[in-house]
Amino acid sequence: MSSAMVPEYEVSHARPKAFFKRFTRKEELQHQTHYCPGCGHGLVHKMLARAIDEMGIQDRTVLISPVGCSVLAYNYFDVGNVQAAHGRAPAVATAIKRSRPESILISYQGDGDLSSIGAAEILHAANRGENITVIFVNNAIYSMTGGQLAPTSLLGQKSATSPFGRKAENEGYPLHMSELLATLEAPVYIERVALGDNKQIAQATRAIKRAVENQVRGLGFSLVEVLAPCPTIFKMTPVDAQHWVRDVLAKTFPVKVILDRTKEAQPRMLPEPAPALDRIPQILGVASEGLPEGNPVVLDKTAPEMDLRVRVAGFGGQGVLLLGEVLAEAGLDAGLEVSWLPSYGPEMRSGTSNCHVRLSRHLIDSPLVANPNVLVAMNEPSLRKFVKSVPPGGWILYNGDTYPDDCEQENVHVLACPFTRVADELGDSRASNMVMLGALLEIAGVLREVNIDAALRRLVKNPRWMELNKRALARGRELYKESCQEMCHAG
Repeated sequence: MSSAMVPEYEVSHARPKAFFKRFTRKEELQHQTHYCPGCGHGLVHKMLARAIDEMGIQDRTVLISPVGCSVLAYNYFDVGNVQAAHGRAPAVATAIKRSRPESILISYQGDGDLSSIGAAEILHAANRGENITVIFVNNAIYSMTGGQLAPTSLLGQKSATSPFGRKAENEGYPLHMSELLATLEAPVYIERVALGDNKQIAQATRAIKRAVENQVRGLGFSLVEVLAPCPTIFKMTPVDAQHWVRDVLAKTFPVKVILDRTKEAQPRMLPEPAPALDRIPQILGVASEGLPEGNPVVLDKTAPEMDLRVRVAGFGGQGVLLLGEVLAEAGLDAGLEVSWLPSYGPEMRSGTSNCHVRLSRHLIDSPLVANPNVLVAMNEPSLRKFVKSVPPGGWILYNGDTYPDDCEQENVHVLACPFTRVADELGDSRASNMVMLGALLEIAGVLREVNIDAALRRLVKNPRWMELNKRALARGRELYKESCQEMCHAG
């Protein structure tokens, strides 16, 4: 057939660009989602992705995934993605929207996530009128965890935790979250839609697009509640589950526009830029202790590119968290982007303890350090726990007389030294964390001594410890230099 005979055609239906081309959650199922046949999440995902495409906001959108059946939404949406703790999606969305007001924040939640453990979060986000969009998928049951009673379950509805049906005198009445939020003064748009038939699906598509568009226009808080089927937990066929949504669920939760203030709403003012670091003490009315007087913090523009990812691990009481704090505070003093994230067991002293520290010249995407380029292991259990996470070219500082042979990593540098004994010789074994920090600083070479001194003055108030820490830092630097000389002589 010649090219002249090929009929012209126009693509009217295709995968939205806001979806990944392949879903990599499972190697053998890259063409489909994990949702059950007939699940409402697949439809809602498609509606949201199309709205993002039509408004051309894919590179600005951040989706906050909840805990629930849609917990894996980040595998499907090719946008910015953040996974929130159970019920905390509106709080996470608020933080990102306030720090990046040009972004479009979508808080995607189920009825268990939003109306149970997250009830306070959504209430206060709505009351503040946060300029975010909330997609609230309500199937009146806890689906992911086996079908327990949810705040939105209907009277008489049977579940794993209400086998005789919901009773008002025992479990209370179904919670009407949309009507509850509509009593507040700040929200601009709240609508309840359903997926019970084609007409309802078309209306849901329009409502979701409108809720996102409200945020693009800067109007404020918008929420769309979507009544959705769950064939698996309902123990129905997909068609019967869809009809149940239309004929039963919608009687308790009427499909309608519940609140619409968009005509009178005015675009919200963008927040003022954050103040410069050197102005914060003045704003707070505190002395700028540790900062050079009249000398604002300025990042050295000639410094090389850097992304220092440090994992500090040991037992509680070894100064693990303080080591990380000093490093982070010194990074702030140097004008770098910084994150510090502690992690420790219920009994902090003598229990396991570790922290993540990142220093960078660029914005930090996550405070987690999964692959540290410097691992500070203050004991052997910590070394064995994290040694495999250090990539080639990274460093391991190990507090021990000898480095275990079975922990050797190809192309990973190691400095093994009895840092605790060295600190004891200086006056107190508890200063071993500062000896190790001194070696780390000499290896990384990213902070000036004035930055470390300023951080120590802010964090350490005891003059005796201040002096000891300075000597410990200096000794740590010397240990690294001595090890380099020994390697040169050995070579």
